[in-house]
Amino acid sequence: MTVDRRHHAVRAALQQGLLTEEQPVVALLDIAGIRASATALRAAFAAVTDAPVLHAFAVKAAPLVPVLALLNDEGIGAEVASPGELALARAAGVPANRIVLDSPAKTPAELAEALTLGIAVNADNPQELARLDAWAEGTASALGIRVNPQVGGGSIEALSTATATSKFGIALRDEGARAAVVRAYLDRPWLTRLHTHSGSQGIPLARMIDGVREVHGLAEEINAAAGRQQITTIDIGGGLPVNFASDETAPTFAQYAQLLKEQVPGLLDGRYGLVTEFGRSLLAKNGFFLARVEYTKVSGSRPIAVTHAGVQVATRTVYDPASWPLRIAAYDDKGSPKTGEPVVQDVAGPACFAGDLLAAGRPLPLLEPGDVVAALDTGAYYFSNHYGYNSLPRVGVHGYAVEGDESDSVRFSLVRAPQTMAEIVAESGGGLAGSLL
Repeated sequence: MTVDRRHHAVRAALQQGLLTEEQPVVALLDIAGIRASATALRAAFAAVTDAPVLHAFAVKAAPLVPVLALLNDEGIGAEVASPGELALARAAGVPANRIVLDSPAKTPAELAEALTLGIAVNADNPQELARLDAWAEGTASALGIRVNPQVGGGSIEALSTATATSKFGIALRDEGARAAVVRAYLDRPWLTRLHTHSGSQGIPLARMIDGVREVHGLAEEINAAAGRQQITTIDIGGGLPVNFASDETAPTFAQYAQLLKEQVPGLLDGRYGLVTEFGRSLLAKNGFFLARVEYTKVSGSRPIAVTHAGVQVATRTVYDPASWPLRIAAYDDKGSPKTGEPVVQDVAGPACFAGDLLAAGRPLPLLEPGDVVAALDTGAYYFSNHYGYNSLPRVGVHGYAVEGDESDSVRFSLVRAPQTMAEIVAESGGGLAGSLL
């Protein structure tokens, strides 16, 4: 997302009535930016391997059907981790052969549905693998096992999935585990994939590559033991970290792919098909949300701007601001970038607890009622994953395309309508008011 496109979109959102007193928060997605990110991902891997590559978007990063349809149009599939995410991918028109099911808690019904549809499945543990034994023969689904290479974590513990005690996959360095995985493949000729995912935000590239190197080495070991290339596809997961400090995209898909080629060359020599499962890195830079400043005040000599965007859209930032700091851009009530000397101030949300802050002690031009703040780099995991504190409504989401230099040349497309009060009441048992009396 370029800064110029963002400025155009902010002005247009105000002039075209997307952000109003009645709808004081709105989320925007840069359509051209999303397409450019998808193109960059495809090109990055095409530059380092001639083997087939399925890029499967991690649906949890943006469970929005129009977004999945847009990515599908760009040749990007879907990685799903629940029946709901699978339903979204199918509603978006993603074909079964471009969907991958990963989850540590798949029910028999989920497995049966996936195998009936021909969706790829990565078994998380030996018990799940035993369930697949009864159904695997005859399915069109590509089947594999997820392993935990146990190469270590990153700076955000909750997102580190390759630690010694991670709940995901079969832990390769536990006593006897590696041999058991090899045996599982030799006993099951229909297992043709191997999967790992070392983590997400906060994981350094070197650690991600360590995990990929481990799984590639295991694939080589299994194929040697089988005397044939039983494993034909390696799923290297996703998790490319996003730079939240500036507009720069860093690291890039191209940098990651080139490092893989340099450090795990056998992965990319054409013998193995690949699957990737990127999420945040495809969308974060291509979205932001806008919120009106309702009131301003001073407390303890600290200016505070109270907005309508807080924990309901920025849950991770509010509860763990050190790990998830957000950049805030200030605009006036006409949508022009706000000028003036920076003043250290808080940008607060509407929820009823003291920590509901988008930013604390942030130097910005002094905000006033009616101004607008933009929370940047929030195209993934923020407004798409609503948190219902205080029964605050889900915000409306719009895609935008900038087709000229004027505000009326910005075209908005509704992605998800804002939640109504009637919908909040209905999902909170409004039709069952007397059920406990």
